[in-house]
Order: sequence, then C-alpha cells, then structure tokens
Amino acid sequence: MSGCGLFLRRAAAARSCRVLAAPGVSQRPLRTGPPRRAFVKELLLGKIEKKGVFPFPEVSQDELNEISQFVGPVEKFFSEEVDSRMIDREGRIPEDTLEKLKRLGLFGMQVPEEYGGLGLSSAACTRLGEVISLDGSIMVTLAAHQAIGLKGIVVAGTEAQKARYLPRLASGEHIAAFCLTEPARGNDAASIQTRATLGEDKTHYILNGSKVWITNGGIASVFTVFAKTEVADADGSVKDKITAFIVERDFGGVTHGKSEDKLGIRGSNICEVHFENTRVPIENVLGEVGGGFKVASSILSSGQFSLGSVVAGMLKKLIELAAEHACTRKQFNRNLSEFGLIQEKFALMAQKAYAMESMSYLTAGMRDDPERPDCSVEAAIVKVFSSEGAWQCVSEALQILGGAGYMKDYPYERLLRDTRVLLILEGTNEILRMFIALTGLQHAGPLLTTRIKELKEGRVITVMETISQRLGDTLGWTVDLGLAGDPGVVHPSLRDSATKLEENVYYFGRTVETLLLRFGRTIVEEQLVTKQVADILINLYAMAAVLSRASRSVRIGLPNHDHEVLLARVFCAEAYFQNLFSLAYLDKCGPGNLEQIQKVSQQILEKRAYICAHPLDRTS
Repeated sequence: MSGCGLFLRRAAAARSCRVLAAPGVSQRPLRTGPPRRAFVKELLLGKIEKKGVFPFPEVSQDELNEISQFVGPVEKFFSEEVDSRMIDREGRIPEDTLEKLKRLGLFGMQVPEEYGGLGLSSAACTRLGEVISLDGSIMVTLAAHQAIGLKGIVVAGTEAQKARYLPRLASGEHIAAFCLTEPARGNDAASIQTRATLGEDKTHYILNGSKVWITNGGIASVFTVFAKTEVADADGSVKDKITAFIVERDFGGVTHGKSEDKLGIRGSNICEVHFENTRVPIENVLGEVGGGFKVASSILSSGQFSLGSVVAGMLKKLIELAAEHACTRKQFNRNLSEFGLIQEKFALMAQKAYAMESMSYLTAGMRDDPERPDCSVEAAIVKVFSSEGAWQCVSEALQILGGAGYMKDYPYERLLRDTRVLLILEGTNEILRMFIALTGLQHAGPLLTTRIKELKEGRVITVMETISQRLGDTLGWTVDLGLAGDPGVVHPSLRDSATKLEENVYYFGRTVETLLLRFGRTIVEEQLVTKQVADILINLYAMAAVLSRASRSVRIGLPNHDHEVLLARVFCAEAYFQNLFSLAYLDKCGPGNLEQIQKVSQQILEKRAYICAHPLDRTS
C-alpha cells in the first residue's frame, strides 16, 4: 500500500476508534423528529425557510481536520502522478493510475466504514470532489462507481447485500456501474424494455435486454440494473413495473461492446452492456419488487449536489491559468488584464464558481443535518446551474487565450470537451428543469388548492384579500421575510442584496398562485412555463446560498471576506433582474405567445428543415 493510501486508511481508522471510545456519541446525530420543510419548495409559497440555510452550515473542527488530512495526499497524487493529456490522447486511464486511486481509498469514499469504506460525510465528499475534478475522466469514473453504481446498495440494500458487495466495491477490487438508459429510450425510464422474468423454480430472475452509454460498463464487475417485472397488485391484476437488481458479471450472459469514441472525458469507459438469459438470484432484488423507480430517483439525487464543488474546483484552476496569461500577454501595449471586456470574463467566472461552491456546500450541509429535509430539488438545482456555468466559463476562459486556447498544447480545449457532457450526465438539464419546477408546484398546489377554489368561486373575502394584496404590490410596499430586517440573518453589508431576494421570493409566490389558477393541473404540459419557474428557483437558491455564505465569512472574519461580499452583491443583482424578467414573462405570457413559439417549431419539424426562402431567391 502506498504511503498516501496508508495515511488515509489510518485517518479513517482513527475516526472509528474515537467513535467507539465514546459510545454515547455517534459520528452524525440521528434524526429524532420529522424532516423540516424543504427550502426550495417553500419558495413557491413566497416563503423563506431559514432554518438550515441561515446561518451557513458548519462542520466541526475535528471533521475539518480530518478533511484536511484526506485532501493533502489526494492533491499531491493528482498534481504529480495524473497525466490528463495522456489519458485524453490514449482514451483510457492507465491501470497503474486506477490501482493508485484504489489504494488511496477513493473508490470507497461514500461507503460506510463498517463495510470497509471511508464513510465520509457529504461535506467531506464535496471537498474531495474539488480535487478529483482536475481530471474529467477520473472524476466521471469515480462518480459512476460510487455516486450511482454502488449507491443503490448503500441506500436500499439489505444488510446481507451490503455485507456481500460493499467491502470489495470500497476497496476497488470490484468496480460498479449503473444500468438504466436503453437504446432509443433516453431519459424515459418508464419505457425501458429490459425484462426480468421469474424462473420456474422461483429462486432466480432471468434477465434479458441491453443498456447504452453505461459508464464503467466494460470494466465493472457489479451492475445496478433496472428491468421490467410482472407485479401483482392488491386487486389481483398483473402489471409491468420497474425493479432494480444487483447483477454480477460472473452470473453469466453479461457482455459489453467496445468503449465509445467520445468528444470529451475520453479516458472513461462508456459502452453498451447486454444481458442474455442472465440468472439473477431473487435475493439480489434491490429494494422492493416493482420499486425500481423509487430506487433510481434516490440514487440519482444523491450524487447531483456535489457537482457544484467539482466544477468550482476546476474553475479555480482555470481562473489561475487564465489570469497568468491575461497579466503577462500584451496587446496594443497593454496587458490583456487591463481591458474591460477581459475583466468582465474574470468577474463572471468568479461569480459562477462562488455560487456553485456555495450551493454545493449548503446542500451538503442539508444532507448531513440530522433533521435532513428532502433536498432532491436542491441537488438537481446544483447540477443544472453548475453544468451550464462550467460550459459558459470554460468557453470564456478559452476566449481569453484567443487562438492559443483552441490548440491542444493548452488544457482549455480539453476542458471544453470534458465539460459539455455535464449537461447530459445524470439526467439532461431539460429533464431536471421539469423535475425542479413540477416537484415544487406539486408541493405548492395542495397548499393553495382551497384559496384557488375560493377565487374561482368568487368568494368575496378571498377576492377582496387578493385585490388588497395586488394593490399593495402595485404601490410597492416593503417586503420583509426576515432576512434583512432588524435583527436579520444576513449581514448588514449585504442588506440590499437580501432585500432583492426577499422581493423576488414574495412576488414569485404571487406568480405561482396565478399560474395554478390559470392552468390548474394542465400546467404539467406547459413546459415553456415550467422552464421559467425552474429558472427562477435556480436563481433564488443560488442567491440564498451566496448571501448565507458571505454573511458567515464576514461575521467570523475569514480572509478576503470583503471580496466575497462583492461577489455576492454582483451575483444577486444580476440574478434579481433575471428573475424580474422571468416573472414578467410568466405574468404576461398568454396562450398567444406560447402558441407562436410552438407553431414555429411545428412548421420546422413537419419539414424537418429550416424552411425560410434563401435571401437571394426571387419570385420571378
């Protein structure tokens, strides 16, 4: 075992000993009551659920020390021993690099200590994600293994399943893969065709089908596979429902295609995986028979939150590289760094990185909280914001380099190729936007049902109350949701930004009520509307995260906290105006606006072409 790996193992062992030595104290407090209300869902009601968000989550000094001990050896390994250019050029991660990753314990970060893993908290995993982000292929390989590949066993496995599989997965002796997507099915999990039929002896399922775009598909020994099974309902009828299975390659009938030749993350192994009459023991059902969709949702939401720190880690390095170039490269007898349009790009990258980092650690804090609210929407928000921010920021960094950034001698073009897949992995951003909006509206709908019904029926008291509220809105009365008041939870230096957030949240709640009154249940079909709802929620969560983090930094006197305040102010101002635009769109968008957009696309899709006449064409 390498010195780094031994160090990490000893650190984990020392943590276990401290817990055992104090039996009255668990590593993380257990939840003793019902989960608190989720932050983002409450925004749709025009409310700010401050608990768990303000103040910004903290980790204990002991855990902070442990995180620092873990990070050092991993940073040293990535900076000294990982050759990302070679991995990209050859399209594979060398075996010796994989072995060193295993010895470092990085295949078991999220596996509980009792099963041989490091058992790291969400905050610790998020911090290590910043380092692992320095190579996209390795990052995707590790994420596919533990964030989704083995995660189902951790969250839904029986004790016997955990004891059988997790130790060897934690050590990296076995590598895991997540098998959901099928040819021509994409994100439509309900339409999968892979089928598992219960054998005549009732001891095995016979699995048949194919999966595509499976990361680690060619190197995995253990697969989490989703297949249709026949399930008898309470009324005796039999229906097809999705079930999750733990499948070993050694079960037989498991084959894979060649590793795909990809645009980016070229060193990762992504391929088709086929199952032909694979006999899967009934004890390898993961969760309940017919409960596969619930298992898949739980797995996917658990890994999305850390993408913010992964991207932020990459952007920090990118900012350093681009800043060095901008401060030394001269154009027109001036350094590039002196030009306003170049300065704007650095401000954008810093804002995005700060917001991603803040959201990621805020969501990690929620996940580590003993009250642990449902933060699946927050996790999806982090994924959407961070993946799109990464694509935008890497493009801007390449622009700073000019022609040199386009060349393979520099890392920018590789990072641009690597980041593009982030908008697709673990659910496309279009699907996740619908999830964000509709999950929030599903929460708000029942709570607003009575009021909406009374408005439709013309109940005088409710109508007059609504008119009064709208009149107050028109007159511009002061909104106070407890962030910027006296006492407020946001530092006084950020009061104006907090007021902007409060105002956005208040009017967003009013807009959601109007949308539900206008569309009712049919809003699920109005994707152009729900997209705007999702975009507002994404901005509101980001604003809350940066305000909470910057307030903490000022109050405890962190170095450069004035720079954080500046970033928070600039970010919140831009997000505020973006939200105003989206709110105006939602207030004004009648059926005519939406129909015109839909009509344009329908005419194009009918012809499957751009149908306008060429500007040089004539009629005679």
